[in-house]
Amino acid sequence: MPDLLVSLYSAKFAELKQRADSVGAAIRPALPPELHLVVNWVREHFSENWASEISVAFSRQPVACLIAVEGGTLQGFACYDTTARGFFGPTGVDPQARGKGIGLALFSACLETMKTLGHAYAFIGDAGPVDFYARTAGAITIQAPDKGIYEGMLRSMPK
Repeated sequence: MPDLLVSLYSAKFAELKQRADSVGAAIRPALPPELHLVVNWVREHFSENWASEISVAFSRQPVACLIAVEGGTLQGFACYDTTARGFFGPTGVDPQARGKGIGLALFSACLETMKTLGHAYAFIGDAGPVDFYARTAGAITIQAPDKGIYEGMLRSMPK
């Protein structure tokens, strides 16, 4: 999967913010006392590798993990500045909550936070849904002869 680049000053980024405003879930920064809940949820629904990245996100000040909460239940998460500064991800939404725009809202909120922190661009490393990122934020593929920062990374088995 390729690495992508998103301009945080493009017209596409402004459109993304408008589309993300209508989601029913509350999108907010995770709180330090929620670390164990979020890490365990990510480990259960996604992977041990992502749970490790969540731990890094919680070590940042402010916490570099946003969560989606609806009805007192965690619905999704998105991180930034975890594996490397300027990187978006990992991100995930509960399979039962997909299709409601929660992923879009988390993506938008993370990019907005990154822009506020002074980033002009966001990198999406080893991007899964390339078409989604291209369509919603104008992400472009970074042409590189290798696999980028994740080249040779040890990986746990996916859930």
